[in-house]
Order: sequence, then C-alpha cells, then structure tokens
Amino acid sequence: MTAAALVERDFAVPDIRCASCIAKLEQGLVRDRRIAAARVNFTEKRVHLSCIPGAEMPDLIGAFTNLGFEAHPIGTGPEEADRAAETSRDLLRAVAVAGFAMMNIMLLSVSVWSGATGATRDLFHWLSALIALPTVAYAGRPFFRSAWRALRHGRTNMDVPISIGVLLVSVMSLYETMTHGAHAYFDGAVMLLFFLLCGRWLDSVMRDRARGGVTALLRNMGTGAMVVEGDGRTRWVDATALEPGMVMLVAAGERLAADGLVIGGATRLDLSLLTGESAPRDVQADDPVHAGTLNLDAPLRVRVTAAGADTAIADIARLMGEAAQGKSRYVRIADRAARLYAPAVHCLALAAFAGWMIAGAGWHHSLLIAAAVLIITCPCALGLAVPAAQIVAAGELMRKGVLIKDGSALERLAEVDLALLDKTGTLTLGRPEALDLDGLDDGKKSLVLALAQASRHPLSEALTRGLQCANILPAAVTGIRETPGFGVEAQWADRVVTLGRPQGGEKGDALATELAVDGKPVASIRFADQLRPDARAVTAALRTEGIDAMILSGDRADAVAPVARELGLTAQTGMSPQDKLAAIERQEAAGHKVLMLGDGLNDGPALAAGHASMAPGSASDVGKNAADCIFLGDRLMPVVETIRMARRTQAIVKQNFLLAIGYNVIAVPLAFLGLVTPLVAAIAMSGSSLIVVGNALRLKRAPG
Repeated sequence: MTAAALVERDFAVPDIRCASCIAKLEQGLVRDRRIAAARVNFTEKRVHLSCIPGAEMPDLIGAFTNLGFEAHPIGTGPEEADRAAETSRDLLRAVAVAGFAMMNIMLLSVSVWSGATGATRDLFHWLSALIALPTVAYAGRPFFRSAWRALRHGRTNMDVPISIGVLLVSVMSLYETMTHGAHAYFDGAVMLLFFLLCGRWLDSVMRDRARGGVTALLRNMGTGAMVVEGDGRTRWVDATALEPGMVMLVAAGERLAADGLVIGGATRLDLSLLTGESAPRDVQADDPVHAGTLNLDAPLRVRVTAAGADTAIADIARLMGEAAQGKSRYVRIADRAARLYAPAVHCLALAAFAGWMIAGAGWHHSLLIAAAVLIITCPCALGLAVPAAQIVAAGELMRKGVLIKDGSALERLAEVDLALLDKTGTLTLGRPEALDLDGLDDGKKSLVLALAQASRHPLSEALTRGLQCANILPAAVTGIRETPGFGVEAQWADRVVTLGRPQGGEKGDALATELAVDGKPVASIRFADQLRPDARAVTAALRTEGIDAMILSGDRADAVAPVARELGLTAQTGMSPQDKLAAIERQEAAGHKVLMLGDGLNDGPALAAGHASMAPGSASDVGKNAADCIFLGDRLMPVVETIRMARRTQAIVKQNFLLAIGYNVIAVPLAFLGLVTPLVAAIAMSGSSLIVVGNALRLKRAPG
C-alpha cells in the first residue's frame, strides 16, 4: 500500500519511560496488521501511527493495550495540554506529600536512634506507620500503576523494581512495628519515594515546556479571515475551515491565517516570523505570502494556496517537533546506569535472601538482610549525581541572568565546538536606533518628537526614546492622524507636517524616515540595529574556549555584511527556517556539536535541533520555548559564562559518579554479609546522597 493511501494518527502515551519502551512500541505496534509504521516522540511522549484506511480507533488503542501501554488519541483542542498539565500537578502534589511525610518521620526516627526503647519506641514506630503507609499508598501511585500495567502484560520497566523495593520495606517495617521489633524503616521507604518523585516531576515539567514551544508558535497564526464570496459579500471563516481557492480580505494590522498569493492591493508585511528580517518587505500582486505574517499598511486580497497543517508556519512547528525528538534520544550516563543498576540490585537482594536462607538464618533474618541490601543500594546517590550538580549550576547561572530550562542542556553545552549565531536580536539588540538626530536643530527635533510619540511604529518608538533621553520637548501640533504605510500627519502653525516614508532619494528604505513641512522634505533620519556592546569580546572568548562561530541569518546580505566584517565572522544570509535546520544537520554530520543562538520565530526549529541552544530574554515566545537556556539583559557574555559553568559542572558530575560508585563498592558487600542493619543502611543511603550534594555545592565557589 502506498504512503499516500495510509491514514495518520497520533496518540499520547504517558508511560513511555526509557529506550526500552520506545523499542517495544515501535517494533510491537507494527505487528498489528492495521498499522504500517509507528514512530515514538520521546520528548512529548507521543506515538505517530501510519494506519490502513478504515482502522477503528478502539482497535488502535487495543494495540497499545496489548503491549501494556495506556494510550489516548490526540485531539485538536486544548484538552491534551490540560491533561499534561494535570499530570505535572499530580506529581507535584505527590512530591509535596512525600516531602512533608519524610521530614516528620525523620524527626520520629531521630528519637528512636537516640535510644528510645519499649513502649516509647513502639509509639514512635506506630506514629511513623500512620504517616508513612498512607503516604506510600498516595505518593507511590505513579510507580505502582505503571509497574502493574507492565507486569500484567508480561513485561517489566524501571517502575517494577522501584515498586518492589518500596512495598517490601514498608511491609517489613509494619511487621517489625507489630511484633515490637527494634527497627522500622518507614523513613527509608518514604525518602526513596521523595527522591524518585522529584526526578519524575522535573522530567514532566521539562516535557511540558518542550510542548509549549510548538503551541506558542501556532498561536502566531491568524485565527481566521474575512473571505470574499462570489457575489462580493464577505463572511468570517475560522482558520481551520479555510480552503485553497478562497479569497481572503486582510486588513492592515491583521495577521494572515493561511498561505496564499496576492491578487489585489500593495502593502508591507512583517516577515520576521519566517525570515527574522528586521525590515518589513513590500508585497504586491502575484507575490506569495504566508500565514502568521503581519500586514502593516494597507488591505490585501489574497487567494489561499495552503491552509491549516499545510501552511509554512505549521511546517515550522513540525520541524520543531522532529528536531526536539532527535535531541531527546540523547541518553545520559545516569539514565543508562540506572536502567542496568536497578535490576542488578534486586537480583542481588534476592541472592542475599536465598543465600541466608540456605545458611539457615530463617526467613525473618534473611528478609531483613535483603531489605538492607535494597535500601543501602538504592540508587539515590547515583540518581543525584547529575541533577544535584545541575541544580547548583542553574542557581548560580540564574544569579548571573541566565535561565536554564533543562538540566541536560548543561551536558550538551559542555560539548559544543561550533556556535551558529543569528544576527537580528541576537548579535544585535533587536531594536532600531536613530543615527542622525544630532544633525537636527532643536526645532526639528521638537516636531519629530510631537509626531513620533503619536505612533506605535517601531521607528517612531525609537525616535521617541532617543529624543526623550535628550530632554527634547514636543512641539505644539494639532489634528494628529496616522495613515498606515505613509506615516503621521499634523497641523503646526498653519502648516502641514508629516513624518513617514522617505519621498526623496531614500524612497523605499525601510530603515529611514523623513520629516516634511507642507510636502517638502526638511530632514531625513536613518536607523540601525546596534550590536550588543560586548559582541566582539564574546566572539574572541568563544575562540579562546575552542569554539568556532559563524552567522546564520534570514536577513538580507547587505544588512548582515557590516556585522560579519566587524566581528570577523563568516555569514550565510537569506536563510529560511528549513535552511538553518539543514545547515545544522550538515555541521553535525561533519562531527560538530552545534550551539545555536537565535531569538525569532523563524529560529525555533534551529534552536530545537542544535546540540544545545540559547536565546535572549527579548526573544519571541517560540524562541524562548525552543531554547535550552535564556539570557537576560543586553550583554552577550552570559553565553560564554554559561559554557564555562557547563564544563565545570560536567567535572563535578564525574566526581559524583565516582563517589556514588565508591559508596556502593564498600556498602554492598557489608550489607550482603549481614553486617549492616536496615537502619544503618537507611543512614548510609542518606549519607551517600548528602556527600554527592555537598560535592555539587562546590560549584558555588567556582570562579565566575
């Protein structure tokens, strides 16, 4: 059957946890005769199916169920985002409950450790049980549900050994309490849940943010359009109902809701959505236009050529999702180690139980030793090796104005060897500045300010900022009115004054404006987007760090060339989002680890595809959502500071791994030989975690 004859379906699958889940789904689903292909998006926990026509939704959901996964068809409304947000809230509530219970149980345990005996000790144990058992039942649900679904369908996942460990320790602790035993281990069970839930909640939040990038991008598409009927009447049509061949009437100040071809009118469009170009572009009859671009000046008639999922902006959203999916296959060392580590630990605990039973120790003592092995070998220290260092580093970077959205970004930033830089809004400040104000006398400055402050045009706002900073007062004008595409006009001492498009030798220059009195030009003002103040120092610092740099820009060659010359960088210009994505893929195919810096909507796919990515705080919502890190302010140096911190963080992570492994090399044999009680095991487990956290705190003393 040809690909064109297949039907595409998307499903949310919340139980995708690791590479093993991906393999089970992609290989298992295609065994169903109704499914031709299956592709997992690990970042968004979604599965895309190519199905034969006529495949019923219950049958497709059943294919997931047979593999032990719960799946929900993805709709077009906001319910999917609501479901993801609710999952994060559920996990956060579980973290809060486990954390509160852990603190209270630890307080009670301190009393037992301090020497409480007899009825007093039993009371503290029962109080701990009253807190711990409901906590385990509530906070452990994410692990128990997932483990049960896996076991019910004859497979295992990471939640199976976690659930066994928590339940075994809880049951043994309850038995010890009921039989007036000296030790109970409720603190260890709840502590284990708390640490694991923290990691799962952070993972859920990161995935919500990844989904938010595409959502923010699609918000920039027009919600609908006025469509001209054959008899000349117009009616409003929602963007989802637009079809090729319809004629849209697009007013000034309105965003296009579909791609099309101009069949009437002439105007300027803000194309920064697709190209990142700072200057608006003139369009007229027969020019192609795209959904999401903003009509600045005059009404247009546009014949629709593509709508909905076929538009250029929807294509950018797909590119972002595919790029993020590729990056999500980056599996960290701690994740790989934990996948092998947990099953090995539980096999070791089983071996300890069997060995001591054979040795004649009895089931009670053997089970206590097995529980001690489970607790002392809990991979909390190993699990904290990466996030503890990343959290400290992220906190230090936040103090310097850098927001780290995903801890794994620090791992990738430490590896980059090539920086690809957008120009407008990244190397430059992204806001035009007037160049010729000093050449005007105060009278002309007053007229310019009086007209400029009445407009919200970006160039007018730049004039207003500059003149107000120079303490210029506006002239007394009346009858101010603005004509889109032409400028602002007013009466001044019985004369007509205008501020708008140059009508002389600079006609059509989008980064210039002209003051005219009675139709005669009296002053021309040019604008430029200034470089960030430390751009030269940053490019030099990147070279010092062993990182090459080049410019990728959607702007015109003549606008990029001066910046490239000043910074000593090579540049590629006029690049579409697809071009930037292809450039990154070429560099990575050549063996480079790419750092992408950009700010615009058009940079979204490239930011998602880079090995690591950063965006300024002034970036678009899409740019900020797609980037791994966001730096605030006008300085560019935080980029270099973040890379340096990332490299120091990786050194600490490696030390943490050595500490965690060293702890287990010493502790596991002692527990296996029965020389460690579950109480000592719980203390040792917590101690190993504290050592790892303490080592991570050394990043606070790292040089800036």
